[in-house]
Amino acid sequence: MKLADRDLEIVNVNSTVLSCEEAIALLQEHREAIAQFHVSALFLFGSVSRNEANVKSDVDLLVEFEKPVGLFTFARLQRYLEVVLGCAIDLGTPDSLQPYLRDIVMGEAKRVF
Repeated sequence: MKLADRDLEIVNVNSTVLSCEEAIALLQEHREAIAQFHVSALFLFGSVSRNEANVKSDVDLLVEFEKPVGLFTFARLQRYLEVVLGCAIDLGTPDSLQPYLRDIVMGEAKRVF
């Protein structure tokens, strides 16, 4: 399956609060497409992973890449994940975490794939 720009055009933002299980299921359903961004691992953390999210919550994700990617690829991945989940996301890498937060975040993170 090849990604096209049309796949990234519409974000269906709604007031639905995703559970941890729903977010993981949606992301796993799109694993093949997400892998086209050279993603080797994806982790869910934060309020959604703890089932404490509310309508104002974004979805916090950490991504590991199989090879270095540029800003354009990173931004397209973020946009694609917002389309998949239907809400705003906060996307980072484990290396982007502040050292004092890394152990806490990685300790609570749930591996999606």
